[in-house]
Amino acid sequence: MKLNPFRIEEYYAKYEFSVQYMLSSSDAQSRKLVDLFEWEPTARKKLDDLWLGYTEAAGAPYLRETISTLYQKTRADDVLVTAAAEEAIFITYHALISSEDHVIVETPCYESALELARSTGATVSEWERYFEDSWANDFDSLIKLIRPNTKFIYINTPSNPTGTLMDKDVFVKLMALAEEQNIIVFCDEVYRELEHDPAARLPAAADLYSNAISLGSMSKSYGLPGLRLGWMICRNPEVIKKLMNFKLYTSICNSAPSEFMSDLALRHRDKLIERNLNILHHNLPLMKDFMVRHSNIFSWVEPQASPIGFPRVNVSEDIMHWCEKIAHEVGILLLPGSVYDQPRHIRISYGRSDMPEALHLLDNYLNQLAK
Repeated sequence: MKLNPFRIEEYYAKYEFSVQYMLSSSDAQSRKLVDLFEWEPTARKKLDDLWLGYTEAAGAPYLRETISTLYQKTRADDVLVTAAAEEAIFITYHALISSEDHVIVETPCYESALELARSTGATVSEWERYFEDSWANDFDSLIKLIRPNTKFIYINTPSNPTGTLMDKDVFVKLMALAEEQNIIVFCDEVYRELEHDPAARLPAAADLYSNAISLGSMSKSYGLPGLRLGWMICRNPEVIKKLMNFKLYTSICNSAPSEFMSDLALRHRDKLIERNLNILHHNLPLMKDFMVRHSNIFSWVEPQASPIGFPRVNVSEDIMHWCEKIAHEVGILLLPGSVYDQPRHIRISYGRSDMPEALHLLDNYLNQLAK
């Protein structure tokens, strides 16, 4: 297995903990432990008494039961809990894909979704979306990519980095096509529940098709990445068994405190989602106004979900250098689109409570440059 450098995480490792403002964060506003205990005061004593031995490899039964309630057709046995979403992506590719297979990956996407597909030795095709088409998914172009040995399709909706949703008609047709061709669909749904309009929410892939895998996480919509916990849902027991067997070669089992706190958070997820959506609804109009004021630099497809957008940037210099200059001179971290192989774009976020302050500083900086 050969892996290329993880450009997103290398860039963040360089700047994330030294800049004053993260204006590109992919996660929603986080919380403190004490906030979660306020919702259930008896939980603190239970955590104090928690046994710190090995845990069940598939995930604590009580947690899998709670996770299964997020979906319409799943049971606890359909759930595999992982060390965040990243382990789930790694496990899936290496448990299910071989060098003889063909894999289709929707792009632009989170870097590991594409790089880990390539690391299997499989033939990888990109189902590309384009800014000029408002990042829409072209179903006809997907059909043209299908081969006799197509084994797996990776999709991400709501999307990182574009913040857009797949059209429901395309989503349903994709699932029907996959079922007809017996293709596994892996749907990264870590931004589910952060749709700006809840009526636009798509069904979970695992609820539509038994060979679909739905990916969930505590990190993004719930804003709790420090728990390092994710999960996969699939109603095909053979698929879950293969994923489980591979997990025994990675983390084996999960952190007991993380499982406990994740279960607590998920049982009160409405409070997490309500607070994070309120922040998005407050910040998005500010971001839209910012884009209008600086339309000579930015143009974007307005996000439909998540705390992130992916505007095109009209600057003469290299986008990486431009973002690094802003990090050094203003203390604001933007993510250059070159880490997504989109060198004319940046990822920008509006999911943090300090976003108005950061945007004000960036606004002033750009105004000074324009003089």
